[in-house]
Amino acid sequence: MVDLVAEAVRLQDFLQSQNWRFCFIGGLAVQYWGEPRLTRDLDLSLLTGFGRESEFVDVLLARYSPRIEGARDFAIKRRVLLLRSDGGIGIDISLAALPYEECLIDRAVTVELLPGASLRLCSPEDLIVMKIFAGRETDVRDVRSIVVRRRKSPLDWEYIETYVRELADLKQDPTMLRVLDFIRQADTP
Repeated sequence: MVDLVAEAVRLQDFLQSQNWRFCFIGGLAVQYWGEPRLTRDLDLSLLTGFGRESEFVDVLLARYSPRIEGARDFAIKRRVLLLRSDGGIGIDISLAALPYEECLIDRAVTVELLPGASLRLCSPEDLIVMKIFAGRETDVRDVRSIVVRRRKSPLDWEYIETYVRELADLKQDPTMLRVLDFIRQADTP
């Protein structure tokens, strides 16, 4: 975990030196907002907008090694850049452009994950929205752990439901709202 956080701090320093807007999502955010679990890579959302993705991708590929052949084309087409740090840690960078993605980056908070190691993490509400959208079994477990851990500091359920509803409509997946409601009801004391 210490190596992962140290690499995240180095990556954050690089992104900040570029004056880019970003936040960490995924496993590191779950470590802080939910129940700690094993994570071996770094996930983050980087605001690129539409049409300028290649500018960001090229700078990142000049600094980090690609994890797959054709990483640049894959990133431009799929909006995810797959990199590897010098220490071998995987880095998944989501190229953010949607209004919701800009909002989640703007709502990010800087937290001390380890002594002397502060990182810019998405909010717990945004982590829940993203995990419900992803919808894998692991993601649902992560949401439940965030809800349980945050019982004493209330979540903004109106915000969560608004964006889950929007994304469910976009994905044409009404089960997202049912899953969220089930977790919320099951974990309400």
